[in-house]
Amino acid sequence: MRIRRTSLLAVVALAATFAMTGPPASAESDQPRLPTPESEVNVTGEPFTGTAPDGTVQGLIDAHSHMFMQDGIGGAAVCGKAWSEAGIADALQDCPSHGIAGETALLENLTRTGSPLGFHDTTGWPSFADWPAHDSLTHQQMYYRWVERAWRAGQRTLVVQLTSNKALCQINPGTNQSCDEMTAVRKQAQDAYDTQAFIDEQYGGEGKGWYRIVTDPGQAREVIEDGKLAVVLGMETSEPFGCSQKLHLPSCTRANIDAGLDELKSLGVSSMFLCHKFDNALCGVRYDKGTTGLLVNAGQFLTTGTFWTPKSCDPGQPHDNNPRLVERPKELDWLPQPPIYPSGTVCNPYGLTSLGEYALNGLIERGMMVEVDHMSAKAAGQAFDILEAADYPGVLASHSWMDERYLDRLYALGGFSTIYGHNTDQLLEEYSRTAPIRDRHGAGIGFGFDMNGFGGTPGPAKSQVTYPFRSVVGDSMIDRQVTGQRIWDYNTDGVAHYGMVPDYVEDLRLTGGQDVIDDLVRGPDSYLRTWAGARAAAD
Repeated sequence: MRIRRTSLLAVVALAATFAMTGPPASAESDQPRLPTPESEVNVTGEPFTGTAPDGTVQGLIDAHSHMFMQDGIGGAAVCGKAWSEAGIADALQDCPSHGIAGETALLENLTRTGSPLGFHDTTGWPSFADWPAHDSLTHQQMYYRWVERAWRAGQRTLVVQLTSNKALCQINPGTNQSCDEMTAVRKQAQDAYDTQAFIDEQYGGEGKGWYRIVTDPGQAREVIEDGKLAVVLGMETSEPFGCSQKLHLPSCTRANIDAGLDELKSLGVSSMFLCHKFDNALCGVRYDKGTTGLLVNAGQFLTTGTFWTPKSCDPGQPHDNNPRLVERPKELDWLPQPPIYPSGTVCNPYGLTSLGEYALNGLIERGMMVEVDHMSAKAAGQAFDILEAADYPGVLASHSWMDERYLDRLYALGGFSTIYGHNTDQLLEEYSRTAPIRDRHGAGIGFGFDMNGFGGTPGPAKSQVTYPFRSVVGDSMIDRQVTGQRIWDYNTDGVAHYGMVPDYVEDLRLTGGQDVIDDLVRGPDSYLRTWAGARAAAD
């Protein structure tokens, strides 16, 4: 979860007709029994199955998104659910706290315009006049039919990160669920299994739907070869297993860690972050910079009792972002005042704690994948030392939050990295910058869209996407996405919701050429090889 400047400012400051346009059914029993009315998919053609001639699986992978954020951060951070038995009109409702015309939607207004004052159409189905949108961070972007559109257009792997943040939950107006992060993780895991059952029912019963939760790489490969979406569960929280710290004193034990890891395995979780945003009892974090850094640092202080303590370090070595502000914005004068930090290159002096090393080894013993994004440069370096000593391939950097100097070590182990779902030009710049390292190791690439994660999604196209267009893998035709009375066009709307991911990929093809597409299509196979290596090393 990446928190954009205005979104964290908001939280801290606040202390129509049925249509099915999927593949032609081969038999009457294959026709899904969808609720009526329902969102359209607007993709035609049979989902591709099987493997490439060389035996590898193909498709696209998003290794970092938050499908069930409606049950994260106290249940009040994202308006609308991924689905509802009562139908789309029930699922995609605005938050009651937004008022009649959005006049009391302080979080939405601040994240969208920077002002606490604002209005938006709160109707939802069928007009969706103002949301979902690429710059609206408080409305559901992963309704299940929009995810289905991405699958039908060629996506074959989705890592659903179970997430919450206790500190933000406690000060977010409208909170209506427990702020305990592990409680939210359990609830979101159940959401995932309920989603699988909901989609199965549409296709005739257990195991017949396109949304398949997988818990090992062999199972994932079978799902992909069958032409369905392999859904992997991960966890990204700031206090995993209650492992917070106050004044550098830990609030958890080795027993808590063992019990927590065993519970994650029982829930079907296959990867996790040891820390996220705030220093915790397991590791120090990689800082946010600029105004975002000021805001997150305030959260660090409120959560742990201490500000970040960056130290000057060698610019030629992996380091952290510098949270120093040249000028403090006047509207943030009321925030706790952090110390004056050094200019230039800085590092978080906190790395892996002894409990962090214990948790990392616990992940290795259980064959689970380790997310190194959000770790401080020191913590990441220590993690790589442990992973290399164990010859353990199961390491992930899923959304561009690791110092790129570590990429060689990651790929040498057999790990997998993705690029955050930036605007097209930003993604292509990062792709080109990191390509020589990937090429040395023959690695495919993926996205980390962080959808519903408060980081924002790509804006309108850089090239002119012409509809309909053909999928970059398989043989599907993709037209403009329609939900109710709303027709989304990537050229003007960008990635307003998850169903627009295929349109974004077409923009990448037009702007960046076939090489980036070829590397993206190889992404799922690279991810599965990392996962398989982790399981083999643990056995």
